[in-house]
Parts: sequence; C-alpha cells; structure tokens
Amino acid sequence: MKNILSKKQIERYSRQIILKNIGAVGQEKILKSKVLIVGSGGLGCPVADALCRAGVGTIGIIDDDKVSLSNIHRQSFFTSKDVDKSKVKILKERIKLINPETKTIIFKEKITKLNIKKIIKKFHIVVDGSDNFKTKFLLNEYSFKYKKILIVGAISKFDGHIFSFDFNNKKTSCLKCFYQGDISDEFLDCESEGILGPVAGIVGNIQANEVLKKILKLDSNLNSSILIIDLLNLNFRKVKFLKKKNCICKKK
Repeated sequence: MKNILSKKQIERYSRQIILKNIGAVGQEKILKSKVLIVGSGGLGCPVADALCRAGVGTIGIIDDDKVSLSNIHRQSFFTSKDVDKSKVKILKERIKLINPETKTIIFKEKITKLNIKKIIKKFHIVVDGSDNFKTKFLLNEYSFKYKKILIVGAISKFDGHIFSFDFNNKKTSCLKCFYQGDISDEFLDCESEGILGPVAGIVGNIQANEVLKKILKLDSNLNSSILIIDLLNLNFRKVKFLKKKNCICKKK
C-alpha cells in the first residue's frame, strides 16, 4: 500500500499521528482541509498558529486592521517591530516560516454582505475571531446558508465563550438561538472592559481544537453548545441549547 504521507510529513506531525483518533488517515484529512479565520487579533492569532502547526492545508485570514502597540500583549504572532503593518500580511509570513506546506490566503478587508459569499464558499470551516456581534451574526447567517461549520469565540476580562455549529446537521441550533433580543458589544470591548492576555490564547486554542475535532469527525464536540470559561475563578461550564421557534435556522 502506497504511503499517503511523505517522510517529512510523518516526522513533522509524528506526535499527533500517533494518537489513535488521528493516525495517517486523520492527518491526511487535516492536510486537505480548508479553514477561514475571520479576524487576526487575540483569537485569530492562536487559531492560525495552532492550525498551521497541525498541518491544515489551506488557511484563509480576513482582516483590514494594522498592528498597534496595545495588540501585542495578547496577539501572539506580532512583535514591536510589526506596529503599523498589516496584520494579515504578517500572519502569512509567519505561517510560511512555521509550516511552508500550509497555503495561506489573505484578504486585506473587512468581511461584509458584499464579499462574504465569494469568500466563505471556498472553505469548509469558518472560525470567528471577530470583536463585534454584527460580524458574528453575519458569519452565523451565511454559514447556515451555505452549510458550513462555524466555530465562534468571544473574550473579555478573564472570561471566554466558545460555540460550535455544524450546519450540515438540520438539528443544529445557531448563534441567534442563544443571543436573543438586542445584544451589546460591551462584552467584546477589550479597550474599555480589558482583557488578560492568556485568556485570548486559551480561548483561541480551544477554538482550534474544535476545528481539528470537526475535521476528524470526532463525536465529542461543542455542537449546539456553549463553553463558558471563567479563568479568574477557574470555572468551566458547557451548556447545550435548542433551536428557537422564530430563528432563521428554524424557518428552513
């Protein structure tokens, strides 16, 4: 039987290939996967870092922002020399240094209703690393429409939320099912609310972990659930929620 992985790939990914839930077949799935990361900040950086090291074949990153000095304490790909430079361009350079086999596609723009259809259709999984609910709900709407897997993250102070939705499954609830009524971006405002740097890294890495589990089709995941993390008091809660009657995901 012909080897599906090269000797270099076997060496590079040996510590995860040895896992019984992955193996060579699972690693090949990871190598063929295509993941879009929306936002290249506190969540997007650790997600991109973990996924390129794991061997995700294609990573798309969309963000129109530049690095500021206040970003560096929690956005792990950037250094002081990167201030005022394009975030997505730096991520592409760093990913190439870490794993030259990963193809990185960058979009130096904001994701909007005008460009989301063209961008999102190229990827299997969408990871939300945005800092506002308008973007999160936009990703929720179009991930549902095009039957994508959506992994959502949110951080503030010492707290984090992680959601996972597989819209190939008709029973899957969506982000709108959880957040009802008028939603404020106050929870997501790191500038006024503050954020401890490691919180971003922990939540981003959990998002990356959920992505890899989805690629590998592992049953133990957060589908239609929220993981609520309080890192000040070290409390972790997983809460499952159902579709709401008048939600977009219930109507179709």
